[in-house]
Amino acid sequence: MEPSAPQPPPAGYHCIHDGDYVVLKREDVFKAVQVQRRKKVTFEKQWFYLDHAIGHNYGSTFEVTSGGSLQLRKKEEEPASETKEAGTDNRNINDDGKSQKLTQDDIKALKDKGIKGEEIVQQLIENSTTFRDKTEFAQDKYIKKKKKKYEAIITILKPSTRILSIMYYAREPGKINHMRYDTLAQMLTLGNIRAGNKMIVMETCSGLVLGAMMERMGGFGSIVQLYPGDGPVRAATACFGFPKSFFSGLYEFPLNKVNTLLNGTFSAEMLSSESTDGTLVKESNGTLEGRHITEQDKEDTRAEAPEGPHPEEQETGEVVSQDPEYKEPKDRKSRKDYIQEKQRRQEEQRKRHLEAAALLGERNADGLIVASRFHPAPLLLSLLNFVAPSRPFVVYCQYKEPLLECYTKLRERGGVINLRLSETWLRNYQVLPDRSHPKLLMSGGGGYLLSGFTVVLDSLRADPSLKSSAGTLDSYKAEEPAAKKQKCTEPGS
Repeated sequence: MEPSAPQPPPAGYHCIHDGDYVVLKREDVFKAVQVQRRKKVTFEKQWFYLDHAIGHNYGSTFEVTSGGSLQLRKKEEEPASETKEAGTDNRNINDDGKSQKLTQDDIKALKDKGIKGEEIVQQLIENSTTFRDKTEFAQDKYIKKKKKKYEAIITILKPSTRILSIMYYAREPGKINHMRYDTLAQMLTLGNIRAGNKMIVMETCSGLVLGAMMERMGGFGSIVQLYPGDGPVRAATACFGFPKSFFSGLYEFPLNKVNTLLNGTFSAEMLSSESTDGTLVKESNGTLEGRHITEQDKEDTRAEAPEGPHPEEQETGEVVSQDPEYKEPKDRKSRKDYIQEKQRRQEEQRKRHLEAAALLGERNADGLIVASRFHPAPLLLSLLNFVAPSRPFVVYCQYKEPLLECYTKLRERGGVINLRLSETWLRNYQVLPDRSHPKLLMSGGGGYLLSGFTVVLDSLRADPSLKSSAGTLDSYKAEEPAAKKQKCTEPGS
């Protein structure tokens, strides 16, 4: 019986689907893209299409062939009995540029013929006059260097917090406030992020911290995101590719309305007036005018821009899905429907804001995460009022001095315990046979963390602006017996 032809793997959770967000990996370089049929993707000066990757498992390795198509690359087993001809040292090797017989024109001609990169590397080895005189380690280094240059090998990975944080920190650390991936892991651990929690997060890291929290909570619990400006930036959150059920417990609330919640003057009319100011209005010439765009919005828009033919596409590491419903229609007949749809979305957003305000008004959050480009002291002192006692809070800052100020003010204010200001130290190691050692280049710093736990603050009862929380505090505070006085005896008496 003849063996049947190999069939593509069945579509499932671990398979790549059309419309999924994936991470491309080549050596130590990552890039997040969305899988779309017949869409050209540029990665490491190489363009290709992801059509042939659909249906394969995550973690599969592909080779870019002529025409930009991907061909599945099978794992090759190296023969164990192979003996390499190598020299004892490299002292007699002179790098004069004449050791390679193949010229650039010859290599270009091989590429034009459609010869794979693996064969080109083999010909470079055979036409090198000094390859056999190099040591075994030098030969491996030479082969690795040539493979990186001539072999277009792409691995497609499933997005995760670790992969995306490494990608952002390597490509565009400024968009995540130079937060290193091990620092993000420490934040998730110190903040006790887990399923079923009710968390508050204030971050300006393109949504990376928010996405990490959503991944760890697994769609269970609720998250209230406080955002500055006109709306939250979630470019990195979109790269995770979460299902719609994950967003049912995600709420957002404007940062400039937090003081009204604390003072008890918040009302739904505030959101209504703000929504009216941002509503699209029809001008006399028939065009549509949108809300005012600030400089920060322009910067965030550039951060969320999808891939295109412009030169900046090789520098960006994230993508944002483009929903056709958000695009402004060109024909005048459908503009009215577009405005109505926009107003309906704004009404839903207003309801979500009211729900977020109700959650914050309960003042029983299970934790607080702050990772912002703003000064953390006023943010932390205000947002701690929404956190229940005996709950953790974590504040990230790229610099140490703002967190020292937070530390001092929290000690003066009270209501917190176990304050700790920390900085993690990270160094990568090369692990290879007979050459394991620390890498020469290492990160100079990944930011600082201020963490602690909340406790009941007695002074809250005397604060007239926080009288609404007095009943809540009564349920948390237990009666404590008066401390007994002990008589101290002087030595020698």
